[in-house]
Amino acid sequence: MSAYELTGPILADEDVVVGRAWVVGGRMTYEKPRHTDVVRVDGWVLPGFVDMHCHLSVGPAGLVEGDQIVKHAVIERDAGVLLLRDTGAAGSLDALVGREDLPKVMRSGRFIARPKRYLKGYAVEVEPGHLVAEAATQARASGDWVKIIADWIDRDLGDDADLTPLWADAELADAVAAAHSEGGRVTAHTFATESLDGLLGAGIDSIEHGTGMTAAHMERAAAAGIPVVPTLLQVANFASFAALAEERFPVFAARMQRMYERRYVQVGAMHDAGVTLLVGTDAGTSVAHGDLAREAAEMATCMPAAEVVAAATWRARRFLGAPVLAEGDPADLVLLRVDPREDISALSAPSGIMMRGLPVL
Repeated sequence: MSAYELTGPILADEDVVVGRAWVVGGRMTYEKPRHTDVVRVDGWVLPGFVDMHCHLSVGPAGLVEGDQIVKHAVIERDAGVLLLRDTGAAGSLDALVGREDLPKVMRSGRFIARPKRYLKGYAVEVEPGHLVAEAATQARASGDWVKIIADWIDRDLGDDADLTPLWADAELADAVAAAHSEGGRVTAHTFATESLDGLLGAGIDSIEHGTGMTAAHMERAAAAGIPVVPTLLQVANFASFAALAEERFPVFAARMQRMYERRYVQVGAMHDAGVTLLVGTDAGTSVAHGDLAREAAEMATCMPAAEVVAAATWRARRFLGAPVLAEGDPADLVLLRVDPREDISALSAPSGIMMRGLPVL
């Protein structure tokens, strides 16, 4: 079996650049091996990219299964995304089981929502009073994360229809505690301001979108170390959502348009407040799989590129408890031609990808 010499630089921690390393037996080492067959690999080395918010069982035409789920995972892998957090599956991801040629996937079980308060057919739908038991069920099913839909448009309000919370604060807190008791962590979809006090008070583990966060919410999230995945590519669609809703639901449409217009200001404010920001695309419906580099470029309009690189690689991995190219870690890495902290567009064109020590690209 060949060994590989990574000539570096190796960028795998906050402002720490290592000169070179080697891959032997699929794992990282920083001690020169006694090996006669060494393949030299040039380029900037980063841990494999992490998409913190994707949906492998969803495609542009809706729900998919089997081979199409595998195809989505291959698209992500070939873009350098070697770790995915599937933040809500609409169906089974069993097609990925045992596939060592695909990225590692951390699951969130099924979306949890109330009846008629989310996309049709996507979620396990439960009435208030049943969220706690369902959160525990989904934590056991995923073995990892739980995804709660915290707010959505309430069409029963007629002309005044707008985003409103789906759950009482006390029930949210009990649901998070139930998932934690099963060894899971909880994230929540939230666009609305009105849901955030309850989520932060419940001890939520991360927040998706966060478009309704106020300065006070940002301060609380920063202090508690609760990361936000801003999904700017998805928020860019809010203008079209507003246009479609304007005639029937003008209040909702106006809110969505406001959040669209201030999306970069919002993410910049989160960064300035000290909120941990992580990169996630919301790939599945209106966002293509394999688009992490484009999401990173969007985030780099709001914060330093170096912070975005960290958010897409080692910072996300550490939050998820995944390896970060330390001695003996699996060699899941991406090679770039230039330093992405100086040119964020470098993320879109890896010169090489290695997964579990084997070249993919």
